[in-house]
Amino acid sequence: MGANTSQVSDLSESQSIRTLIGPDAISENEPFWNQLISFTFTSPTCSADAKLLEEAVVPLAKTLNVQPQFTGCCRSVIIYDSLSFALSSQLFIWQAHNALFLVRCLLKVFIREMSEEELHLQFSYQERVPGTYDSICKDLLEELVCNLVHLIVEVPLLDITYNILFEAVTTLLVLMSYQLFHKEVLREGLIYGYLTRGRCLSLTSRLVKTLLYNFIRQEKCPAATHVLQTQSDGGGMLYGLASGVASGLWSVFTLGGVSSRPGAEQDQNPLPLSNQSLLLLLVLANLTDGADCPNPYRQAVTCFKNTQDSSSLPSPQPHTFQINFNSLYTALYEQQKSDQVTLLLYTLLHQNSNMRTYILSRTDMENLVLPILEILYHVEERNSHHVYMALIILLILTEDDTFNRSIHEVMLKNISWYTERVLTEISLGSLLILVVIRTIQFNMTRTRDKYLHTNCLAALANMSAQFRNLHQYAAQRIISLFALLSKKHNKVLEQATQSLHGPLGADDRTVLPDYAQDLNVIEEVIRMMLEIINSCLSNSLHHNPNLLYALLYKRELFEQFRSHPSFQDIMQNLDTVIGFFSQRLEQAGSDLSVERVQEVIKKGAAALPKERLKKFPELKFKYVEEEQPEDFFIPYVWSLVFNSGVGLYWNSQGIELFSMDSP
Repeated sequence: MGANTSQVSDLSESQSIRTLIGPDAISENEPFWNQLISFTFTSPTCSADAKLLEEAVVPLAKTLNVQPQFTGCCRSVIIYDSLSFALSSQLFIWQAHNALFLVRCLLKVFIREMSEEELHLQFSYQERVPGTYDSICKDLLEELVCNLVHLIVEVPLLDITYNILFEAVTTLLVLMSYQLFHKEVLREGLIYGYLTRGRCLSLTSRLVKTLLYNFIRQEKCPAATHVLQTQSDGGGMLYGLASGVASGLWSVFTLGGVSSRPGAEQDQNPLPLSNQSLLLLLVLANLTDGADCPNPYRQAVTCFKNTQDSSSLPSPQPHTFQINFNSLYTALYEQQKSDQVTLLLYTLLHQNSNMRTYILSRTDMENLVLPILEILYHVEERNSHHVYMALIILLILTEDDTFNRSIHEVMLKNISWYTERVLTEISLGSLLILVVIRTIQFNMTRTRDKYLHTNCLAALANMSAQFRNLHQYAAQRIISLFALLSKKHNKVLEQATQSLHGPLGADDRTVLPDYAQDLNVIEEVIRMMLEIINSCLSNSLHHNPNLLYALLYKRELFEQFRSHPSFQDIMQNLDTVIGFFSQRLEQAGSDLSVERVQEVIKKGAAALPKERLKKFPELKFKYVEEEQPEDFFIPYVWSLVFNSGVGLYWNSQGIELFSMDSP
């Protein structure tokens, strides 16, 4: 690059770059290295520009694949990063950032082109004076990884340090990106070892805490005018060199993430350090356990505590630390629309019991739940993984009875994103039911994903005993969903029957199993819906007049299932309720107004003897991760890095971990 380089097209013509990739070895003490990293360069601000930079760097990096030059460049980075803790001057930080940016661009190409062992050799070259022998050869790759971690945890986040902290986080992501080029989940490796067993191990809790605080703080990229000050009226060398940053390198912090569609552009990210830190945290937390030790970053994520926790008992878990739960909770609900923030919330709810207890104790739960419901409401626009995470979050929350009661006490007004019907006032619980039912109906008509059905129904089942004062529309949608299932059941049953009486000689052996499977799935869902309705009637009948009204209005729907062997037991209570209220309505006379019917229902709910309803086991479902969850989460996390990493572009050709239509 060099001081005169200002755009991608200049790279191949730069004298400094020509010297770097030339055949002659360059001593690490040469002034060339200082010249090389004193450059101004307009960094990409969108994925298309990032792609151009990548394409320009690839041929240069391949030419540089000669040990002496690359090792010298890496030594330059290591020296600068080691000393940058002193933060002695703006010029020094600027050059340290440039050195790191240069090596990151080269590493990104090398990681795609060579194995970890080959990369390690690039860092192992040691220049010796002829006629001497030195048996000590420092592992510069480990030195680089350790210095990056040290830099992240030691350097305070200030306007002047924002760029180098962002570059350090990004370079660590690049170093770990070998996973992208392997279809199988990597469970070992040099860089994995450096981070989980090497000198970095003692910094595990500090690194996780720092990345979390970077996410919490949501710091915007600083304006150049806040960072760069002249030394005097005359300017001087510092101003002369650093002023290029204002129009060049500082723009690295508004890079747009690469789109999942080649060539598509994304908006500039105003919070690059927050985004990149969260991605790195997710990558680290989802590393697999080693053969002889668990993943220390997952341990740190699962056991950290609230700064308000005054418990003096030492934690038995390693790598524990304290963080402000209120600040973390606020960041989680304010940024909840992105995949990675939803995944972080899932991780904390599922794995950190301290955070889960804190979240469930909040009295402003609507702040967290509403963004999750909005994600599900716009299911057509979301990828399947994001929808799964949102649903599982609801399932985990509904495992708690206090949550299930409290959501019906929170009243909401004018939910702008819910456009199917004007909801001037509705409880959070009723809105949750509406959105989950809508997700089920979407799945029935579009994706037909059994896993999605299972989680939706499990969440409804967990809440059913605590249904309170359901909104009229929510009650109607519960019965409408049952009507849809009933219609679908009859259609599949009719198709199966017709196939049995097909033309003689027709081979229906491949058709019948499909119908049988469809029928079995539909009947499982119908059974679950009947259990949900029964649970509500058995536990809180007098609290739900609107559900009783909707049930009586559509009572003919349930007649066909009364004698069905799969539903006879659960239909007993529904028959009892329908029969009891039907009789009271007949006694009240004919041509009853809606208000009169509701009055009869309310009085009848108080009069129905509870002992007439058969007791069933309480409906309770608990989320349990499947075996080898890394097979799901590691490709998912890296797809987020691929799609959302700020200023990172990877050519989709050669990506093995996930298909390009993945989220």
